[in-house]
Amino acid sequence: MGEVSPPSGVDVTVPNVARMYDYYLGGKDNYAADREAAEKVIAVMPGSQAGARANRAFLVRAVRYLAAEAGITQFLDLGAGLPTQNNVHEVALSVNPDARVVYVDWDPVVCAHGRALVRTPHNVGVVEADLRRPDAILRHETTRALLDFDRPVAVMMVSILHFVDGSDDPQGIVAQYRDATAAGSHLVVSHLTGDLLEKARPEETERAKEIYRRTATPVHLRAHQQIHELFKGYDLVDPGLVWLTDWRPDEPDPDGPGAPDAADGPTLLRPDGRRGGTVEEAPGYGGRIPAYAGVGRKL
Repeated sequence: MGEVSPPSGVDVTVPNVARMYDYYLGGKDNYAADREAAEKVIAVMPGSQAGARANRAFLVRAVRYLAAEAGITQFLDLGAGLPTQNNVHEVALSVNPDARVVYVDWDPVVCAHGRALVRTPHNVGVVEADLRRPDAILRHETTRALLDFDRPVAVMMVSILHFVDGSDDPQGIVAQYRDATAAGSHLVVSHLTGDLLEKARPEETERAKEIYRRTATPVHLRAHQQIHELFKGYDLVDPGLVWLTDWRPDEPDPDGPGAPDAADGPTLLRPDGRRGGTVEEAPGYGGRIPAYAGVGRKL
């Protein structure tokens, strides 16, 4: 079967990080250039696919916490990426059928797939826009129709801010969304870090960064303190800004099928947010996915 023709004006010869991420997750909404770039990253960073799955699991746990425990009913998902299993609206609506979700991405391919996915739910919308332009997103007719900014909103920035260059002032961008939302709103962030990578595997890290420099959105690794500063104006909820898989991990069912033996080593969180089979999270750099994650509540 041949590849689906891309929307007009989309250059599929240039690797796209959303479609590479889709490939890491085992999706089919990607093109040859995306697969080639993703395989090059996997060759130098064997934990890339495990990282993508763990990141999706974090998103599931964060949305479930916000909808079930924090009472959040409105979600603004920035840099949403291609639809896959357990999307924000699926998790939120499973907890509260009145939840509302706006997905934002700048990629026409992503938005086309997103609109096809959410054609039925009346309380889910898709906005094609650049998250670095908060005013355009916050004033967009779809955003204004679905979200009430006089009430708390969860601003989702999951695995996206490491694609924002420092010259674009990521902290300032986050602050604009913070200032537009009501008290009790939340910020959800996961972010790649060099705290492990650049020390344990400096050559491989530089090669992976070089591959991403050939995409439209190069990657920018940041240290824990830099990521922590993104939460200015928010109180971090327990357990704070921690390693990706340490943020409120679900306990495995000890009697469930395929339950791992503790002697087998660390386990990987499956996309549904539960622990799955035994694997090394990130081969070659300390058994950790090199990313931090946290959720903050606006003061």
